[in-house]
Amino acid sequence: MSPARTLAPQQVCRIVVLDVATGESILVLETDERLYEAPNWTAAGELILNGDGLLWRLLPVPGARPVRLEIQGIPELNNDHVLAPDGETIYLSANDRHIYSAPLAGGTATRITPNTGTAMHFLHGVSPDGSTLAYIRLEPEDESNSGAVHTIGADGSNDTALTDGSAHADGSEYSPDGQRIYFNTEQFSEAPGHAQIARMHPDGSNVEQLTVDERVNWFPHLSPDGTCAYFLSFPNGTTGHPADLLVDIRFVRGDDWTRAVTVASVFGGQGTVNVNGWAPDSARFAYVEYPIS
Repeated sequence: MSPARTLAPQQVCRIVVLDVATGESILVLETDERLYEAPNWTAAGELILNGDGLLWRLLPVPGARPVRLEIQGIPELNNDHVLAPDGETIYLSANDRHIYSAPLAGGTATRITPNTGTAMHFLHGVSPDGSTLAYIRLEPEDESNSGAVHTIGADGSNDTALTDGSAHADGSEYSPDGQRIYFNTEQFSEAPGHAQIARMHPDGSNVEQLTVDERVNWFPHLSPDGTCAYFLSFPNGTTGHPADLLVDIRFVRGDDWTRAVTVASVFGGQGTVNVNGWAPDSARFAYVEYPIS
């Protein structure tokens, strides 16, 4: 896996909170010292971000400064991390290809995925009851597997494939009621990289396409109350979810994803909204942009 990302010369990292009712954006932090990525929002009202392969806490108010979350027993982290419903645990993807759990207050991490084979595990979702994780499994030795949605027990049991990996999938995240898994997939198009947002039942059945457009759509994130969502939209022809592009953050109210509207156009991509950044009140979400002067 790739090492922790860093800022380019003349590039800054800007952590922003957007109010979905007013459209107002609040700049929480601008820095050229570290590249932060992928904000979560805790029940206690703090942002959790990745930076330098570590986790950081940040109050979502202007002038706040990040504080390192001390977690032992884990290698360098990537930007896939998800908060457990209990408010006390965080699940993490690390650059040794495994998924871990750790106390949100800090402490020692525990590996969840088995230390066998060569599979790479990228975490994106946790069920509302906290019992099951949704992740993307890549098999480097299997050219036919370009990324499949799997679920696994939070205790490492019952690893189950929901898609077969023949069409790349990513961003698998449970709905707040646990009745659907939302994700992005390339299965609806023959054009390389043309991902669209979809959802399915937690057993992998009844796959339903939600966005239908010329842009490349990734990382669907439903609000805690289930009434709205946002996702990342790349320009047509984009392959994967690269960094340092002009991308749109699109907002959906209700269940008609074809009526999504752009609420922010930012220089970013990778790291901007890889994980769910909704506030507990479903009124705001956090994202990161990386402008270059």
